[in-house]
Amino acid sequence: MNASVLPLPAPGAAGTGLRAAITGVGVTAPNGLGTEAFWKATLAGESGIDRITRFVPDGYPARLAGEVPGFVAADHLPSRLIPQTDHMTRLALVAAAWALEDAGLDPAELPEYEMGVVTASSSGGFEFGQGELANLWAKGSQYVSAYQSFAWFYAVNSGQISIRHGMRGPSGVVVSDQAGGLDALAQGCRQIRRGSRIIVSGGVDGSLCPWGWVAQLAGGRLSTADDPARAYLPFDADAAGHVPGEGGALLILEDVESARERGVRGYGEIAGYAATFDPRPGSGREPGLRRAIELALRDAGAEPGDIGVVFADAAGAPDLDRAESAAIGAVFGPRGVPVTAPKTMTGRLYSGAASLDVVAALLALRDGVIPPTVNVEPDPAHGLDLVVGAPRPAALRTALVLARGEGGFNSALVVRAAD
Repeated sequence: MNASVLPLPAPGAAGTGLRAAITGVGVTAPNGLGTEAFWKATLAGESGIDRITRFVPDGYPARLAGEVPGFVAADHLPSRLIPQTDHMTRLALVAAAWALEDAGLDPAELPEYEMGVVTASSSGGFEFGQGELANLWAKGSQYVSAYQSFAWFYAVNSGQISIRHGMRGPSGVVVSDQAGGLDALAQGCRQIRRGSRIIVSGGVDGSLCPWGWVAQLAGGRLSTADDPARAYLPFDADAAGHVPGEGGALLILEDVESARERGVRGYGEIAGYAATFDPRPGSGREPGLRRAIELALRDAGAEPGDIGVVFADAAGAPDLDRAESAAIGAVFGPRGVPVTAPKTMTGRLYSGAASLDVVAALLALRDGVIPPTVNVEPDPAHGLDLVVGAPRPAALRTALVLARGEGGFNSALVVRAAD
């Protein structure tokens, strides 16, 4: 289910109070394991997209993915957790631990009911389900069905993080495909507003296994190119699908006053959010992304001119790219705001993608630089000021992150630099 739109203020009002400080981040990305490794690679234009190694892809029409490099679970997690989890959950557990460390928080020193976990899930669980299928075929009906295990798995990441760190406050999982990373952060902000002190939120996803790969191929949106530099080309005239990936980011959302009391400046704050749905196919009505952008800006008490950069959803499919560029152009005007899609270096990480974009946006605000979109030659028909080739220095205070999910989900999130 998608996160609902927060109650909106009257036009010109200063927002709904959706505010939370972001005081820590943890990143597991295909072009960098750890926040600074990811950011260094992103600014250098280094891609993590390559031929799949986690299974043999020869018999499939699509053979490229973004895999997290150099991740050995035993180097980061207690041995007892390894047999209880799959690859995606291990990535999430590590990202959560890094985010807490980055925020300077020791959960053992905080009231357990003041801490919670709200994450996103989408394609994850296929690897776990495939293992259950193998057990079912090998050993019979004593094992749970793959469908049951997949449905149950949606809650595993959130639950494992909560259990490991003794967090007994609000917990939940948002399922809205690629939009889920933003929707989870918004739900985390709601819990902060309702009195929670700390919420671990965002998304880490992945299903790079044969069963998951077949499911993704069925959607008809995967690129079948074999050259990593030509496979995922959003807003390019040669765009022909996307490359999937694994990983994402988890963030520490903290009550603003709590952060100030701790003397923590943090990375910035979530200032506004909105979610919409597309109309039914064939209705002739406009997709919902433009309205999501406008509502998120209003929720943040911001004008289009306040936004220094837009992190695009960047579907890599011609029809979806046209819809996104039209929405951005309708709000900001032709080439009216710098736009970037650093996910061209990671692939689309499903529920992990948007939270990773939020981290990239926060680091861009911190360092005064817009990361590039790689390998893309922008099609002038899109009318975008797409940052390509190299980072662009810029004085940034506010950024907008966009995400869309299969089935018509649209989400927009505004982040501001730390005061």
